[in-house]
Amino acid sequence: MKLSRANQANICNTCGTRFSTAKTNQELCCICSDDRQFVPPQGQQWITYEQLAKERNILFSQLQPQLYDLRITPAFAIGQKAHLVLSPGGNILWDCLPLLDAQTHAYIQSLGGLKAIAISHPHFYSLMAEWAEAFDCPIYLHENDREWLKDSSPHIETFSPERKELWDDISIVHVGGHFPGSTVLHLPHHGHAGTLLTGDSILVVQDKNRVTFMYSYPNMIPLPKRDIEQIWERVKVLKFDTLHAAFKGSGIEKGAKEVVEKSAKRYLEIFTP
Repeated sequence: MKLSRANQANICNTCGTRFSTAKTNQELCCICSDDRQFVPPQGQQWITYEQLAKERNILFSQLQPQLYDLRITPAFAIGQKAHLVLSPGGNILWDCLPLLDAQTHAYIQSLGGLKAIAISHPHFYSLMAEWAEAFDCPIYLHENDREWLKDSSPHIETFSPERKELWDDISIVHVGGHFPGSTVLHLPHHGHAGTLLTGDSILVVQDKNRVTFMYSYPNMIPLPKRDIEQIWERVKVLKFDTLHAAFKGSGIEKGAKEVVEKSAKRYLEIFTP
């Protein structure tokens, strides 16, 4: 599949974000040099889309009858996944990947294409401009993260303050925390009692009985009390029993809302004298 600027070294090898202009390895990725992310010990490296796409493809896994996750294999950058939401009013890509091949494009088109792309926060902006161009759909981002836009696109639409209603009762909900504009996607009719897609605004931990909320995951910098309180206040009014976060295996199939509540209260106890 032909993409624009495929031979320019404009994709960060560490986070997978594409920039609008070619870079040299002497230029740091502003997303990785931020204290939420990291520049690896071997230093900054920029690659071309052609290098990235070589011998890689996208793997689909069905999580629910109307919900899939998408992962690059072999893994690239931070190893995140995206989610494809099927809905009568139109399909949504939640979060994004730095790869888009012809097979993936054809498969999504066979399922009805995309009506919109929505992205939780800047670590997952990746190749969003090319995805939106290929599917001719808007990209919905929160206004508070506008400063992190590094690859321009006429398809980008920002919103504020707290919520963007889509269709079929689906909504993008601003929670903040990890980034000022961090969001979650609420799917009240997916799963047996509603599903919440969280990126890493809320991240499922290893035992699946807890979630965590962090300013920086790789650097293990916690969030302040007010941010955790806001995240819980924004999601406690939502109907959901299932939760899927940004990485392979990061899902809770049942009782997710209770897990989020328990985890938020446990965090807030730390701030209690």
